[in-house]
Amino acid sequence: MEDCKLGVMETKFAELMWDNEPISSGDLVRLCEKELSWKKSTTYTMLRRLCERGIFQNADSVITSLISRQDFAALQSEKFVEETFDGSLPRFLAAFTRRKKLSKKEIDELQKLIDGNRG
Repeated sequence: MEDCKLGVMETKFAELMWDNEPISSGDLVRLCEKELSWKKSTTYTMLRRLCERGIFQNADSVITSLISRQDFAALQSEKFVEETFDGSLPRFLAAFTRRKKLSKKEIDELQKLIDGNRG
């Protein structure tokens, strides 16, 4: 998936769908009217946009995700590191820790991840 950036409203909409999937298109329209004050046409326009991007699918008027919230967040993170730090995770961590010191717990968690990926 190439286009993994979402705008503010796209993110709110995606979060609603992830929180409520599977959801019928009619229920989604009602939910978006209640939560986002959207009209039916706005909901369907946004749904079509996110379906075209391969994040959700609308099959027989039931919306489900094609990619989980966690996998989508991972894609966004990977893309950010690629674009901002030439794909270098060590450069990202170095930049991150310049302003924020890691706690012992965070360091232990990172070490566990590193050790788990050595095999």
